[in-house]
Amino acid sequence: MRLHTYRSLGQAYVHSYAPTVYKCIVINYCYYRLLTVCVREGSGIMIKTISDYCKEKFGTKVYRLALTTGATCPNRDGKVGVGGCSFCSEKGSGEFAVSANDIKEQIEKAKNLISAKIPGSIKESDRKYIAYFQSFSNTYGDTKRLISLFEQAIQRDEIVALSIATRPDCFSEEMLDGLECLNQLKPVWIELGLQTINENTAKAFNRGYTLDVFEKTYDELKKRNFEVIVHMILGLPGESKENMYATANYLAKKKIDGIKIHGLHILRGTRLAKEYKDHPFKIMSLEEYTEVLINCLKILPESTIIHRMTGDGDKKLLIEPMWSADKKRVLNYINKRIREEFL
Repeated sequence: MRLHTYRSLGQAYVHSYAPTVYKCIVINYCYYRLLTVCVREGSGIMIKTISDYCKEKFGTKVYRLALTTGATCPNRDGKVGVGGCSFCSEKGSGEFAVSANDIKEQIEKAKNLISAKIPGSIKESDRKYIAYFQSFSNTYGDTKRLISLFEQAIQRDEIVALSIATRPDCFSEEMLDGLECLNQLKPVWIELGLQTINENTAKAFNRGYTLDVFEKTYDELKKRNFEVIVHMILGLPGESKENMYATANYLAKKKIDGIKIHGLHILRGTRLAKEYKDHPFKIMSLEEYTEVLINCLKILPESTIIHRMTGDGDKKLLIEPMWSADKKRVLNYINKRIREEFL
């Protein structure tokens, strides 16, 4: 069967000589190889990845620079709690973020780290980046200092957007006002680590805030026209599939702008690692993870941008699940299962 492909606004429409019409959707960039999936109309899923979204919004492929503000977390310094979330590493989930004395130096180091991933055909002067402040809670601390760091990053020509990872209980009025000003210059994305809506699960991993705190902050951020990306973890101890689907349904009703979905990682040095050693609990297999992931994707609206479908912890610290260490295999399996599910 011959196929004719027409591309428009990041989606491809593939027409065959048969009467069935398929939508071709980009699922992931797997080691520089573009994978597409043809999904039958009405099959119940359309996915737009962050790569597609950035190409539409900025007119080119955009690369993420993992940076740090040097902030800590109210769940570590005693303001809310101590020890942080049980799964959070010593580096505050910022194992891949560079560190340096100033933002300019950080950005240059981060650009050098990812330069091998960028095709040589793209001139250095044409390369565009997202400044991703990843580790700990990047709106917690001295507001003037933090806003100054964000401003230094956003003013650079090669930076097209900021993405700021934080907690919903770390926003003062001054911080919101400062970020709102920056959001008028270039897009400022706010990443909130919700992980689950289940209050019992949240207490168990020591999240340190309740769902109503998330709702209040989320609503305020949307009122100020920020794009909000929510983090969700699949496989938290004690959570059933129904619990995970409940979180996906909650986020779908919110019509969140973007989502990062990843599995639970047990890393050496965390409280979770000790809990797992003392009282082992079930770890999701790759097959189980992918099944739940696909069902969550079905629940989410087409307007939600998929920023991540899996994550990879620091291999030097990873205890479980060991299958997550082979990112190429994981992405290939997820793409394969999506093709099988929806073709």
